[in-house]
Amino acid sequence: MDIQKICVLGGSGFIGTHLISNLSRQNKTIRVLTKRKSNCNHLLVLNNVEVVEADIHQQAELEQHFEGMDTVINLVGILNESGRKGEGFRQAHVELPRKVLTASQSNNVQRLLHMSALNADANSGSSHYLRSKGEGENHIHAFAGTIKITSFRPSVVFGHDDSFFNRFAKLLKLSPVFFPLACPNARFAPIFVEDLVQFMIDSLENKDTFGQRYNLCGPKEYTLAELVTYTAECTGLHRIIIKLPVTISKMQAILLELFPGKPFSVDNFNSLKTDSICENGIKLSTTIESIIPNFLGKRQKTLIRDDNRRQARRS
Repeated sequence: MDIQKICVLGGSGFIGTHLISNLSRQNKTIRVLTKRKSNCNHLLVLNNVEVVEADIHQQAELEQHFEGMDTVINLVGILNESGRKGEGFRQAHVELPRKVLTASQSNNVQRLLHMSALNADANSGSSHYLRSKGEGENHIHAFAGTIKITSFRPSVVFGHDDSFFNRFAKLLKLSPVFFPLACPNARFAPIFVEDLVQFMIDSLENKDTFGQRYNLCGPKEYTLAELVTYTAECTGLHRIIIKLPVTISKMQAILLELFPGKPFSVDNFNSLKTDSICENGIKLSTTIESIIPNFLGKRQKTLIRDDNRRQARRS
């Protein structure tokens, strides 16, 4: 199998940016489908990358843009939806993968890489996120036909531009003394984004990966409280982490999902009931300790600089 032409959905995001950058360095020809071209300005400077505005939820547009492609990579995923009934999750994680598979089959695409999630389970009783991820993954593997499919199920993914450590760094900055933390005992095995995308790239032409679903983790496990405490240490912020019990954690979720952008929701709470660790899976090598202090330390310098500027304006 010779993979040269790749179409990527969800390429403007954190994982997509790293994946496309690495593929570009290997001289692959890459087409990125996006709702708004302006979201992908950072990709336009890369060699062999074409950015196309498209509505990926329209079957006809997928059929059109998959023409001539060797491989399709679907990275689309959401952590929250606008409503509470699971319809947004189903559209992104179930209906879209079905359309992607159909369009791939119509265009004789050889290879499909699918981003799922650790603990994805079509029978999940409480989490729309995990249930929809499981349903979408099961469908494409069941009806793949001649297309060679591989699914990737990572724990939380970290890197200098991630939405996990950077988000907690911002929240800690906004909390003057105490930081109330929901689900403090939820466990994670954070995986470095560069390890993840290299694993994906290595699988492209590797026959041993065809039809596989990979649980992927970093080398060490931590509670959420340990990760937030470590974030505070790396940013030089002295905060008292208040570990909320289950009942109060759910109350916090109910409250915060009313805020713009849903910083935390009941579905997030339900997802955190299952530890995001690899009992049976692949553990990649890079630790948070070798990466996080570098970029969060730089972030703290920026925060201090901003504070100094604000103080100077007041004086």
